[in-house]
Amino acid sequence: MSAASAQDLRIDKGLPGHLARVPAAARATERQGYDGGWVGEINHDPLLPLVLAAEHTSRLEIGTSIAVAFARNPMTVANLGWDLQSYSRGRFLLGLGSQIRAHIEKRFSMPWSHPVPRMSEFIRAMRAIWSSWQDGTKLRFEGEFYTHKIMTPMFVPEPQPYGFPKIFVAAVGEAMTEMCGEVAEGMLGHAFTTTRYLREVTTPALLAESRAPVAIDQTFNCRAPCSW
Repeated sequence: MSAASAQDLRIDKGLPGHLARVPAAARATERQGYDGGWVGEINHDPLLPLVLAAEHTSRLEIGTSIAVAFARNPMTVANLGWDLQSYSRGRFLLGLGSQIRAHIEKRFSMPWSHPVPRMSEFIRAMRAIWSSWQDGTKLRFEGEFYTHKIMTPMFVPEPQPYGFPKIFVAAVGEAMTEMCGEVAEGMLGHAFTTTRYLREVTTPALLAESRAPVAIDQTFNCRAPCSW
């Protein structure tokens, strides 16, 4: 590992989804020197605990690992991301995942189709919404899966000086991994991913579409999530 990549290394830890346990766990995670704390979407919502984690820490990066994108829509996630980024003073990492068709259709009762282009469009739609809030530009996003064309002043949140949240996407297959390199700031690897798979499949796929042609450890925070 090069000196540059060693400096960029982050060591993270999972945070509980049960709200009553979050404050103590978040404080302990920060006190123990971890760089980030993640909440997964399992038996609790993954975003609400991060409000408490932000309140009870000052340095720890906090993120979702993952929030199910297709159970939501770009506008609702844009609102939540904007508020968490503001409240945490720029420490929020938005980790998104597609889940699988059965869960999206039968658990969340939401549409499923073309997960890779849908995820790409979801991210681009959120950034268009954030840009309209930040710059005051007219919101006019029209895609294949999502359309956002109304943003009257009463629905625009207060400005925040911390920039857009960084977006991470959970990926295993080559197509979703390539999409991460094209539109996301980082990738979340699955717990069952092996070193060989990262080296032979994930890294080439990321670099194939990376917006910055540099080494993977200098471009992406490839952080292993605490849960999927």
